[in-house]
Parts: sequence; structure tokens; C-alpha cells
Amino acid sequence: MKYQSQKVAYWYFLAAMALFGIQVAGGLLAGWIYVSPNFLSEILPFNVIRMIHTNALIVWLLLGFFGAAYFLIPEESEREIWSPKLAYLQLIILLIGTLGAVGSYLVGIHGGREFLEQPLWVKFGILVAALIFLLNVSMTVLAGKKTAITNVLLLGLWLLSLLWIFAFINPDNLSLDKMYWWFVVHLWVEATWELVMAAILAFLLLKLTGVDREVVEKWLYVIVATALFSGILGTGHHFYWIGLPGYWQWVGSIFSTFEVIPFFLMMSFAFVMVWKGRKNHPNKAALLWSLGSSTVAFFGAGVWGFLHTLHGVNFYSHGTQITAAHGHLSFYGAYVALNLAIFTYAMPMLKQRAPYNQVLNMASFWLMTGGMAFMTFVLTFAGTIQTHMQRVVGDYYMDVQESLSIFYLMRFGAGAAVVIGALLFIYSILVVRKDEIIAPGAATAQPGE
Repeated sequence: MKYQSQKVAYWYFLAAMALFGIQVAGGLLAGWIYVSPNFLSEILPFNVIRMIHTNALIVWLLLGFFGAAYFLIPEESEREIWSPKLAYLQLIILLIGTLGAVGSYLVGIHGGREFLEQPLWVKFGILVAALIFLLNVSMTVLAGKKTAITNVLLLGLWLLSLLWIFAFINPDNLSLDKMYWWFVVHLWVEATWELVMAAILAFLLLKLTGVDREVVEKWLYVIVATALFSGILGTGHHFYWIGLPGYWQWVGSIFSTFEVIPFFLMMSFAFVMVWKGRKNHPNKAALLWSLGSSTVAFFGAGVWGFLHTLHGVNFYSHGTQITAAHGHLSFYGAYVALNLAIFTYAMPMLKQRAPYNQVLNMASFWLMTGGMAFMTFVLTFAGTIQTHMQRVVGDYYMDVQESLSIFYLMRFGAGAAVVIGALLFIYSILVVRKDEIIAPGAATAQPGE
């Protein structure tokens, strides 16, 4: 390893992959309940399974982001992490909080706010862990070399952590409650997380393609500017029907339309960098995940987001399976695939080996991506039918759900493909066959190569 403290990232990636497995398993279980609604209804209610599914998603993505920061910041700053001990303490706090939250959900203790159901003590634990992280990475960057990648990454992570404070605000007024709730949820996934995504993607493409840093940095700043310009006021597309002033319908519609731009730029950025690149990097799987992430993010977050973001359309479609289609594909493309890209790139180096199991890794990409694409199409058709039957014709909700049963069965099949792909990915990352072990002294792909 070029920097010994980069090994911290290994344990973050391990914890993230463990939660990734739990998350997709929970999603598959929730998918089956759509097919057979009474399944486990008295032992493990649907609302608890859904909480575990969504909370595990958020936590493992954050663990991936933190691990990616601990991996790339030493290389970019050209110095060791300020305090590896604090990094390990942060990980322990996050894991204890995760176990505490799941345990609370299983016995019926939760906050009742979607994605923010964590008990108060867990929320405080997450805040403490975030502050530890910010101190650690900020001190590392301040003492070392500054680059556009670290600047954007730190901006995204600082804003991400500070926005968590709104999770503690829970007013009695439902409209205010939802407004503050979206300050966390939307401004995470459609603003600050986009900055983190852009920084990690830029780092990967810089290493995998060999393009000049100046080119990467120019693209990065343009992407960041468009993400913040569109994402902040784009929050308005969640304010349409929650009791806020009517002008948000126009503000939300206009700026949400602009939210397609940063994702289109990220996709273009990735392919242009590969086209201009002059390096034949041995880790083809990491490049596939990087290109796949930017492409699927454009369709999931950009195209599928635009399909129902205008207030005239959203009036009929909000809260239907169209929302679920957009949510699944956008999260998978923008953040899941990106984390899997950095895992694929970094883990062989962290284990001091050349890239391994690349065929299995790439097979997992196509299995997961194909499954998620099919799931998205199925849910889009289901949501379109649901919108017409329920919101236009006015049919009874449960009658509509019964009519959608064939779509839910197909969605379950797609989910099974995603789970198999996820397990294949974890195997390809963690298991090294005997014929892939590098002899002592043999050359391996080191960070920066």
C-alpha cells in the first residue's frame, strides 16, 4: 500500500457489504409480501421489514462513502489519515447504532418518520460519528495537498453531515414536519450525495483512464455547480401537496427539470474520460461499474425522475408504483453501483493483490443491473395502471392492488435476480481462489496505477 492508513477503508467496505446483503434480502422479503400479503404478518410485519430494508440501504451507502473517503483522501492529499484510531471509533459507533436501530424496530420502537425512524439515541450516535469523521478528514486535507476531488468530496460530506441536524426537528404540524423531513431526505440524495458521487467517480476515472487531472477537474466543477443549482430548489417537487404555498408547484417543476442535467453530465463525463483515456488499466470490472453507475443514474434519477416531477403529472402519480420505480433505479445507479465500483477498485489493493474474479464481478453487474432494469419497467407499468384506476377512475385501493398482482410477482422475480447478483458480487470481492494468489514479490496494481 502507498499509505498504511488506507487499510481503514477495508473494514468500512466489509461492514458495508454485510449490510448490503441484509438490505437486498429484506427487499426480496418485502417484495414477496406484495405477492402474499399475510406472509409473516404476525411475526415480522411489513412496516418493520421495510424499515430494515430502507435503513440498511442508507447506512451501508454511508459506510461506503466514508470508506471511499478514507481510501482516496490519503492519495489525493499525499499524507496518512490524521487519526486512524478515530476512524475505527467512528465505525464502531455506526455499527452499534445500526444494531440498536434494528433491535428497536424488531420490538416496535421507532420514530415513525420514513427513513428517519431511528430512536433518538441512535440519531445522536450518528451525529457524533459524523463529527468524528469531519474532524478526521478535514484535518487530513488541511495538512496535505488540496485537489478538486478532495474539495468537492469534503463539501458534499460536510453538507451531508450538517443536514442530519434536521432529523432532530419533528414539529407537531404535519406540513412543517414533512418540510424539514425533505430537507434531510431530498437534500441528501439529490444534492449533497451527488457531490460525493461526482468526487468518487472523478477519482475512479482519473485512476482507470489516465486522463489529465485538469480535464477531470473542469468537468467536476461544472457537475457540482449544476447539481447544487438544480437540487436545492428542486426540493420543491416534494412540496406540491403537503400544505406549503402554491408557488412551489412552479419552482419545483422548473428546477426539478434541471435536475436531469448533472446526471447527464456525469454520464457524458464518464464516457468522454474513457474515450480520451490512454491507460489500459487491468481492473476492467471497476471501469464497468463506473460507466454503469453514471449511465443507470442518468436513466433512474434523471429520466425516470423527470417522468413524474411536473406538478400536473405528479398530482395523479405521486405515491404510486411509479415513485417506487424511480426510487429503485435511481438509488441503484447513482449510489449502489458507485459504491460497488469503488469496492471493486480498492479491495484488491487493500488485500495486496492484482484484480481478481473479474469475470464473476462483471457477471454480477449484468445480473443486478438487468434485474433492476426489469423491476423498474414492471413497476412503471404497474404505476401507470394504478394511477389510471385509482386516481382517475376512482376504483377502491385494494381492488387496484389485486389487479396489480401479476406485476408484483414479476417484480419479485426481478428482485431475486438482484439478490443473486449481490451475493455473487460479495463472493467475487471477498473470495480469492488459490490460482489467483500473487507470489511474494510479484507486481500488483498499486493505488495510483
